[in-house]
Amino acid sequence: MSIYKTQSGREMSLKLYDAQLNKLDYSCKDIYVHTRFGRTHIIETGNLSGEPLLVFHGGNSTTAYNLLMYRFLLKDFHIYAVDIMGHPGKSDEVSLSPRNYDYGKWASDVIIGLRFDKIACFGVSFGGGVLAKLMCIAPEKVKKSVLIVPSGINNAFPISTVKMMIPLLKYKLTKIEKYIKETALFMALKEEVLDKDTLDMVKDSFDHVKTKVGMPSNVNERLMRQCKAPTLIMAGEKDCLFPARKVLPRAKRIIPNNTVHMLKGCGHMHMLPEREKKMIVDFLKE
Repeated sequence: MSIYKTQSGREMSLKLYDAQLNKLDYSCKDIYVHTRFGRTHIIETGNLSGEPLLVFHGGNSTTAYNLLMYRFLLKDFHIYAVDIMGHPGKSDEVSLSPRNYDYGKWASDVIIGLRFDKIACFGVSFGGGVLAKLMCIAPEKVKKSVLIVPSGINNAFPISTVKMMIPLLKYKLTKIEKYIKETALFMALKEEVLDKDTLDMVKDSFDHVKTKVGMPSNVNERLMRQCKAPTLIMAGEKDCLFPARKVLPRAKRIIPNNTVHMLKGCGHMHMLPEREKKMIVDFLKE
């Protein structure tokens, strides 16, 4: 069962993936590893002399877009950016359940496939939930972890996603692009967050991908307590999906070696301030 609506849609989505990857101005190498769930595609890029960092992107999005948004990592770290199975990209089109720990098992297999005993990890949104599941399933494989606006810690019932359906339905009926921006604004809050790359990614997802609404479910406290790796959790104050007021208190309670930080005034989609970028880099380099 394809994750795309049509074969031509798949081709369009992968064309955008490659175009956004080319904007990085870093050499990118394709790596494929085998997991128990299927073949997984990874982009190797960044500072090849730097500390290895395994990066998980957001849901219904791509690793290429994620690297553009967090390109500040490329200067310091040897990046392995993985295409999450079941989401747009070049991994096998196999959908895993976000409700159990399959994504954690898959991520563990990716680390084995890359021939690491343990590695620092960075996950955003859906990818943060994947990383949280990994921390529960294979805590010994996680050297450090950074979770940005993560699912899987304390998900809110997203009232705003219900409201988002109105402009999204208008877009599907009319194909008028202003409705894409209206839909995305529920997560971004500010128009300046919605640059061309972001709007291109959102439009591609609506047009060509079978959207997945299920996010990685909240992890088990007992399992998470086994992960002693230093962990930085950043959550958006005004995030409609994973608000800081819910995420950060539970993260402090269930993650033994935690540093928590609120992204003040930020929604789910955001432009990370320079201060927070430095905080992430310093944390990973410690």
